[in-house]
Amino acid sequence: MKKYGKIYNDLGKGRDIVLSKDIGIDLGTANVLIYIKGQGIVLNEPSIVAIDTETKRVIAVGKEANDMLGRTPGKVKAIRPMKDGVIADFEITEIMLNTFIKKIKGKSFLTRPKILICCPSNITPVEKNAIKEAAERTGARKVYIEEEPKVAAIGAGMDISKPTANMVIDIGGGTTDIAILSLNDIVTSTSIRVAGNVFDQDIIKYIRDKYKLLIGERTAEEIKINFASVFKPDKKHTMEVKGRNLVTGLPHTITINEEETEEALHESVYRIVKATTNVLEQTPPELSGDIVSRGIVLTGGGALLKGLTELLTKELEVPVLIAETPLTCVVEGTGVLLENSHQLEEN
Repeated sequence: MKKYGKIYNDLGKGRDIVLSKDIGIDLGTANVLIYIKGQGIVLNEPSIVAIDTETKRVIAVGKEANDMLGRTPGKVKAIRPMKDGVIADFEITEIMLNTFIKKIKGKSFLTRPKILICCPSNITPVEKNAIKEAAERTGARKVYIEEEPKVAAIGAGMDISKPTANMVIDIGGGTTDIAILSLNDIVTSTSIRVAGNVFDQDIIKYIRDKYKLLIGERTAEEIKINFASVFKPDKKHTMEVKGRNLVTGLPHTITINEEETEEALHESVYRIVKATTNVLEQTPPELSGDIVSRGIVLTGGGALLKGLTELLTKELEVPVLIAETPLTCVVEGTGVLLENSHQLEEN
């Protein structure tokens, strides 16, 4: 698989960034990643909070809460406060952010930090304000909001400052953001609520409907990451899946093959293809040629779905490449912007 190399290696060199404690946050539906200026990525944890539903007490946040997913007693509930890239539960999101910032010793900073936080493109002003307020309540001096596809493109090493087109498809946990960028701005974009979490639900539904077997989110995610394929799947490649038989109520094991995963994910993957086609159709002709020659860059965890780059290349008739570090492109992009903070002041 081709890798899209970084070209921003020299950005920030010569700047005195060691003493700065400005923070970049990729507040994702599936994971929260935090970058401290001068230190790099200091936190990468699941966006999950476990609470006691009777006392409303927070029991665990992040990795500890994720370990409880699907394994908690009745009164303990594991909550994902982010849904489709936006805040679904304001109070729990605030608790989660506070916990993570305390974990990186954010409260011991000599000055209140500036925070750059990323959100999906095309979210409403109300949703954007909710994200901003949640960050401000953690003690930030100033909060900047940037759109994820722009920051992902920067983190992938794309030079978006020139009058040429760059195209990125950022497939996260809750949303897929598709954007064409030029001269440090988004020319055209769209955001659809089809991404990693929907892929998991597709797999759960397929196995439930075909085999009458109920599997959990963690099992579905394991199938997606380690086994599923969406391009020329191999029927001979199989995997055992354990769950609960919906007819007998007893534990049961089945065997699935790669072709079945392609069938399960087909509709959702082609919604991404359709959304990308729509963005390409809205692109000014002068920029379309750039995309044909430069290709499209995939970022986000969904970029790692087996066969996706090949499928998109075939359907879009444009080269599709995967970023060098797709899982961390957004938070790495916040690092570049923080180390070149004059770019933030201009926004």
